Amino acid sequence: MFTGIVEGTGRVQYIKRTGKAAAVVFNGGRIGKKLKVGESVAVNGTCLTVVEKRRVLFGIQVVEETMKKTNLGLLTVGDRVNLELPLRASDRLGGHIVLGHIDGIGKIVSIKTLKKSWMFWIKIPGSFQRYLIPTGSVAVDGVSLTVARLEDSMIGIAIIPHTMRKTVFGYRKVGDIVNLEFDVLGKYVERLFQPKRRGRG
Repeated sequence: MFTGIVEGTGRVQYIKRTGKAAAVVFNGGRIGKKLKVGESVAVNGTCLTVVEKRRVLFGIQVVEETMKKTNLGLLTVGDRVNLELPLRASDRLGGHIVLGHIDGIGKIVSIKTLKKSWMFWIKIPGSFQRYLIPTGSVAVDGVSLTVARLEDSMIGIAIIPHTMRKTVFGYRKVGDIVNLEFDVLGKYVERLFQPKRRGRG
């Protein structure tokens, strides 16, 4: 489990594609130093397992399903990614509950520079619009953010200078693809209120 409070960024060091899957090695800097083989780490909000480790470098395996569902399949050597270590039971829940299970991808369609922030407009898949509410939470590339604007198939999110410096938002541009994870509480509520189907069990 994560909170969407990104601890820093890493950089893609190496990619080896095998069919529709890939092995990726990242330079995680100080965050990479803390990781051990077998531990979880959120990369652009995607929960992954560390399969190899050498000093600040760590490697992960990206399976076909993850390649299709996230922006990890678009990574190239040198790209920066958001990194977050899992939540400890004693930690503060600074953002919101983030599982690292990406629901789908969105596309940045506009970036507006304001006086002390930036407004990013992101187009989201129509099937996920029902999970969004004004001033609700959404994780974009693993960053816990508040929905500042909600218009049809687009959301507007305000990015403050700290977030621009600490995350990959400082490198994002119009047309970029981002990972999206919607509020798990809303998804559970929807599931609970769905009519039960008749069948065995």
